[in-house]
Amino acid sequence: MKQSPTKKEIDHLLTRGVSLVEKEADLRRLLLEGNKGEPLRVKLGVDPTHYDLTIGHAVVFRKLRQFQRLGHKTVVVIGDWTARLGDPSGRLEARKALTAEQVNENAKTYLDQFFRIVDKDQTEVHRQTEWFDTFNLGDAIKLLGFKTVAQMLERDDFSKRYKSGIEISLSEFMYPLLQGYDSVALRSDVEIGGTDQTFNLLVGRDLQPIFGQPAQQILTMNLIVGLDGVKKMGKSLDNYIAMTAPARDMFGKLMSLPDPTMRSYFEALTEVDNEELDEFDCKMADGSLNPRDVKLRMAREIVTEFHNSAEAEEAQEAFIRQFSERKLPTDIPDFQLGSAKNVVELIIDAGLAASNNKARELIKQGGVAFFPKGASGDSERISDPTYMVDAIDGAILKVGKRNYIRIKA
Repeated sequence: MKQSPTKKEIDHLLTRGVSLVEKEADLRRLLLEGNKGEPLRVKLGVDPTHYDLTIGHAVVFRKLRQFQRLGHKTVVVIGDWTARLGDPSGRLEARKALTAEQVNENAKTYLDQFFRIVDKDQTEVHRQTEWFDTFNLGDAIKLLGFKTVAQMLERDDFSKRYKSGIEISLSEFMYPLLQGYDSVALRSDVEIGGTDQTFNLLVGRDLQPIFGQPAQQILTMNLIVGLDGVKKMGKSLDNYIAMTAPARDMFGKLMSLPDPTMRSYFEALTEVDNEELDEFDCKMADGSLNPRDVKLRMAREIVTEFHNSAEAEEAQEAFIRQFSERKLPTDIPDFQLGSAKNVVELIIDAGLAASNNKARELIKQGGVAFFPKGASGDSERISDPTYMVDAIDGAILKVGKRNYIRIKA
């Protein structure tokens, strides 16, 4: 454990991107004075509901890394039981449950991406099956007895669904109890998560004293919004940036964010200090600093975090060349086209939209253009979903803001 962390380091840990610290004075004292010479066990529970993570997941991962840099232990638990129930947090309906096979498959890639940020040598990895596979009916009923229906309905999402007449299954009530019991099984000192996990984390804090353990400290992180600038970043909303996205793609998507989101992205995903961020805000407010320049800095810092500085600089140069100088990218992938093809079918075949409806929506919004003479010629906006794209060698199809194909006839 790091000896005598400074007040500045602790302030940064407990405030940067943080929404809530339950009993902050207690956690601050543990960080300053030590935990009887032992590192704190900082728990994160994860339900691997998908094989691909977003940069929104990285917000909490980076906070774990900050704890590690002060010498504390990360304890990650793979929710191979809770994922099969489905997390009701922030939901207006029951979440679709997964099979054990799906959970295990997703967990493999989840951990690969997790350890791109969190130090593997300072991490314990556990699975809920280590304790829940030995649970019997009596254990489950006993666990249910620690919470009342009224207490469960204090939870915001359950309350909204109940008042709206939307069904809540009894298995959904089990979810926070199972996640809370993980803290008992792992003897966690601190648990962190997004603001949507506050209720679940507090259940763990409530359960630990029942089992003769000190109540864990709770730290919740502000969630970043997605590309729409409104809703939480998520795969289901298609407003996300993947952690594994190529540098250029990540840079371009970050530059598409609304200006008001920049501060939260800086705080959650970079190490640019608050004093400099305050200066950015003041200068943008008085008109002496162009928000575009601040966004370029934000995108460069974040891409560096997930890739490296060289790739971030190259991505910035490509972005400026393409959008500021109105030049097309130099690395457009080729697409073999033998004969004229309907534009919607072509977009789907090229993997530039997830469905026919998405492709038609892009066309309707004016997001599809054809360059029959390639990069040296003018573009034609495609507004008709029945448009036939000719098989012209070297012609370019642009779909959305960043996606292109070059036709090979």
